[in-house]
Amino acid sequence: MTAATVPWRTRDADKGIRYEVGMVRLLPPDPRFPDDGGAERAVWEALADALPDGAALFHGVHLQEGAQEYEIDVLVAWPGVGIAAIEVKGGYVDRVDGAWYQGSGDARHRIDPVAQVQGARHALQALLRERGDLAASSRTAHLVAFPHRYVPGDWQTLDLPRDMLVDRGDLESPGQVAARVKHAIERHGQGHFPLDDLGVDELATSLAGGFPGHAEHLTRALEHETWLEQMTRDQSRVLDLFAQVRRLRVVGGAGSGKTYLALEQARRRTRAGERVALLCYSRGLGRYLERITATWPARERPAYVGLFHDLPRSWGATGGRDDDPDYWERDLPLELGRLAGERGPDDLFDAVVVDEAQDFGDLWWPSLLRCLRDPDHGGLTVFLDDAQRVFPRDGQAPLDLVPVTLDENLRSTKQIAHVFGALSPDRVRPRGLDGAPVRIVDVPADRALDAADDAVEALLDEGWEPGQVALLATGRRHPEQINVVGTSGHAAYWDDFFAGTDVFYGHVLGFKGLERQVVVLAVNGVRDAARAREMLYTGLSRARTLLVVVGDRSWIEDVGGEGVRKRLAKAEVWDGTA
Repeated sequence: MTAATVPWRTRDADKGIRYEVGMVRLLPPDPRFPDDGGAERAVWEALADALPDGAALFHGVHLQEGAQEYEIDVLVAWPGVGIAAIEVKGGYVDRVDGAWYQGSGDARHRIDPVAQVQGARHALQALLRERGDLAASSRTAHLVAFPHRYVPGDWQTLDLPRDMLVDRGDLESPGQVAARVKHAIERHGQGHFPLDDLGVDELATSLAGGFPGHAEHLTRALEHETWLEQMTRDQSRVLDLFAQVRRLRVVGGAGSGKTYLALEQARRRTRAGERVALLCYSRGLGRYLERITATWPARERPAYVGLFHDLPRSWGATGGRDDDPDYWERDLPLELGRLAGERGPDDLFDAVVVDEAQDFGDLWWPSLLRCLRDPDHGGLTVFLDDAQRVFPRDGQAPLDLVPVTLDENLRSTKQIAHVFGALSPDRVRPRGLDGAPVRIVDVPADRALDAADDAVEALLDEGWEPGQVALLATGRRHPEQINVVGTSGHAAYWDDFFAGTDVFYGHVLGFKGLERQVVVLAVNGVRDAARAREMLYTGLSRARTLLVVVGDRSWIEDVGGEGVRKRLAKAEVWDGTA
C-alpha cells in the first residue's frame, strides 16, 4: 500500500468518458477487489466519485491488535468531518429472527457484519491511541453497505440504524453515498473532534506503513492457532454423543484433542454434581491440568486434579526413596488401593478421568477402581495413544469400556502431521492448515544439542517470540533444563513453561500431552532403543506450526521407516543458523 497522493477520476455515466475532477488519496491506488460480485468495488468507486479534495480512501485495511486480526473493507478519512469504517456484504443479504444471513438456498450462511465492523473500528481506534496519532480523538463511525440490495428508508434495527446502512439506492444517487457517510460520522461517530488535514496525512502515513504486527509467517501462525482452537472445541461433540455412557475408552493419535476432552469430561461430570478425579502420570501435564481447572468456577472444579502418585500421598501414603523404581511402580499403587479401602465414601469418587492412560501400569488400575464409590459401575473415562508408550510399561485399562476412536489431528499443520503420522500404526487425518515445510538439520547425535541451540537463536532472529519456542531432547537432558530444575524445582520449572515468556528446554518424556507453536527436536539418542520409534513419534508431534528436526537424518529415517523417509524428502534442509 503506498501513500502517494494520486488524481482520482470518474466516469460520465452517459458517454463513458473518464476525466480528472480532483485529488483524493487512494490507498492503494489500484485495489485488488475480491470476487464478491463487484460489491466492494461499487462502494469504492461511488465514494471516489463523491469525496472532496483532500480526503483519503482506503481499501482492505488489515489491522493486528495482539493476537486478533481485523480487516476494514473500505475506510474513509474525511477532513473536517472524521473517519468511517465500512463493512461491505455483496449478494443477497437479509435479517431473519434477529440474525444476519448472506446468500440463499443451500449457499445461505450466517454472518454478522455489524459485529465485524464494530470490532475493526474499535481496533483501529485503539491502535491509533497506542501510536499517539491525532486521528485517535477524531469522530469515528462504522457503517454497513449492501450494494446489491434496496433497503426501505424506514427500516432499522437497534444495532444498525438506517442512517448507518448504505444500500443500492445510495450508490445510484450521485452524492448520496458520501452524504450518508458524512451524516453517520457526525451523528454516530465516537470521538470529540473533526479530522483535520494533518490528521488525514498522519493516518495515511500510518496505514501506508502498516500497524505494528507480525511478519507473514507469524501471521499465518496466528491464523493456524485460531483454526486449531475452533477445531478442538468442536471435538466436544464426542462427549455429547456418549453423555449417558459411564465408561469410555477414547483412543486417539497425537494432537487429536484428547487432553481437551479429558478436561471437558471432568468438568461436565463435576457440574452434574459428581465427585470427580482427573489424573495423569507426567508432571508437566499434571501441572497443566491443575492450572486450567483452577480457572473454572468452584462448581465445575474436580475434587482431585493431578498426578496419580500424588493421590495416595495426599491420603497419607508412607514415603519411599525417589530413586527406587519399585516405590513408584508397585508400592505406591498398591498402597493407593489399601488406603481407598479405608476411606469413607465422602473421600471417594463418582467418576475418574485419566489422560495419557497408556502411561499407567497394570498394577495401577485395580487400585484406581477402588477409589470409586462404586468400583463396578462408577464413571471411568480413559484417554490414550498406544503410539506414545515411551515408558517401559505395558499396562492396559480395564477392558469393559466402550471404545471411541479419534482419527483426526487437530493440533499441527498438515506438513507436521504427515511426518509424525507416518510413525503411527493408525491412519491420521490432518485437519490443520497448510504451513511451512518441516526443517531438518542433519548432524550427528552427539552434536544435536549444540546445533539445536543454534537453531533456536536463528528462529528468534526470524521474529519468533521466545515463548513460542521449545527445545526438546530425546536423549540426555539439555543443560538448561537440568539447571532450572535443580535450582528452582519442578513446580517453578513447569510454571515458567506455562508463563510462555521464554524458550522452554525440556525432554520428550516429560512433554507428553503438551505442545508449543515451534518445536526444535534434538534427536540426541534414546535411552531405550526398543522404544525409539515411540520416542520419535511423540517428539515430532509436539509442534503446532513449525517443526525443526535436529539430528542424524539417516538414523531418524531408519527408525521411522519408508513412510518417514518419503515425508522428510519434502522437508527443508536447513543449516540451523541465522
